Amino acid sequence: MRTIKRVRRVATVAAGVAVTVLAITACAPGNNTVSTQAAGAVSTAAPTGDITIKIQDETGFPVTSSLTDEFTKQYPNVKFDIVRDSFQNLLANTPRLLASADAPDLIRQSTIGTTVKDGLLTNLDPYFDAYGWDKFSAGQLSGGRITADGVRGEGSLYQFGIGFSVTGIYMNTKLADQVGITDVPTTLDELEADLAKAKDAGVLPIQTGMQDGVGTFVLQALINQYGDKQDLIDWMYNKPGATIDTDAALKGSTTFQDWAKAGYLPSDVNAINYTTMVSNFTSGQGLFMWDGNWDAANLDKGLGEGGAKFLLMPPASAGGKYVAMGAGNTFTIPAKSKNADATAFFLNWIATNDKARQIVVDVTGSSPGGDPSQALPTVEKGSLIEQALDNSAQVAKDDGFVDFMANSTAGIYQGSLQPNEQLLLTDKLAPKDFLTATQQFYEKDLAAK
Repeated sequence: MRTIKRVRRVATVAAGVAVTVLAITACAPGNNTVSTQAAGAVSTAAPTGDITIKIQDETGFPVTSSLTDEFTKQYPNVKFDIVRDSFQNLLANTPRLLASADAPDLIRQSTIGTTVKDGLLTNLDPYFDAYGWDKFSAGQLSGGRITADGVRGEGSLYQFGIGFSVTGIYMNTKLADQVGITDVPTTLDELEADLAKAKDAGVLPIQTGMQDGVGTFVLQALINQYGDKQDLIDWMYNKPGATIDTDAALKGSTTFQDWAKAGYLPSDVNAINYTTMVSNFTSGQGLFMWDGNWDAANLDKGLGEGGAKFLLMPPASAGGKYVAMGAGNTFTIPAKSKNADATAFFLNWIATNDKARQIVVDVTGSSPGGDPSQALPTVEKGSLIEQALDNSAQVAKDDGFVDFMANSTAGIYQGSLQPNEQLLLTDKLAPKDFLTATQQFYEKDLAAK
């Protein structure tokens, strides 16, 4: 069995798959119609002639370099020009880049904002039909769909994922042995018993941080277990009348605050960012850490073989189905792309070619997506990446994937969730008031579209 390349996804990757923390707030030039560049006939033939596909990507997302190198080996006439920028700068500049006469052919875009309404993106529906992407899991592509009215999860397809995340809980096995935990928790009650056991033994139960809002992983994982996930999905996808002010969200927010009051979180939680959280955990500070599969290879290296386990957030009741946050590392084809057919061919190749799928797993630790009947790439036996792939398959089996709260509106993460969760965890904001503030910001942000 081949050994996984342990290439660390840096902190911005959390932004890319889970903490999509910043927003495309600028209103780009353009019209108010949906892009129809690909509305007519499209070609699925391999690119011919010498061409260069321009990719605008984020810093710290190395998989595109590995994929393009392999693609050029297989199709020597195709070269790539990859330009990278910080995740924050890329999000801020995306509308301008899309509207430019020299727009890239492919761009990393986690938040669509108004770019569909402004006619800046290529409608991928014709490629969906031509390539038979209906064989892919519907949930895999639903987050990339959006209606002309801005409702996500339905309508035409505009985003395509390169690797798909699953979030869960990493458990430090050495600390678990130290406090007498022999099995992973299978219900929320068992999880809370483990948290109390760790606290009593002088071990920090949960390593997390709220300086940049990564603690939202914990909050949403709780909300996911307490009610019908569709209520939260409707809210995240901007369905008319949807609200975050539900019984499930209230229970999740209350539990999150109670955990902070009980001393289960770091005392300086609001001073800890994503990078520090991961560093603290790999240095042995914390029994559990809520994070995604993108850190699996890094934690395997940091804690050593068998040093950690990756488990799913347990359901509220024994035997319940698993619900977990997960999304694709999404890219879009600008409406002004000069090589839309060749770029779509490249995207389809990533999801279907065995070598490409192996690269996605090796470099990112993420599931390659694509047709679920296609064989998964090989991974190191017993590795955290293997556990992550198994967990992803379990969530898919339970139809339990949901998007991230941070993706609900363009500005909600920085404008509401991050600062108000800081107040929630320091007992300066009641759970009910937290939800009221979140909903008010959400409605204001949507009205500003």
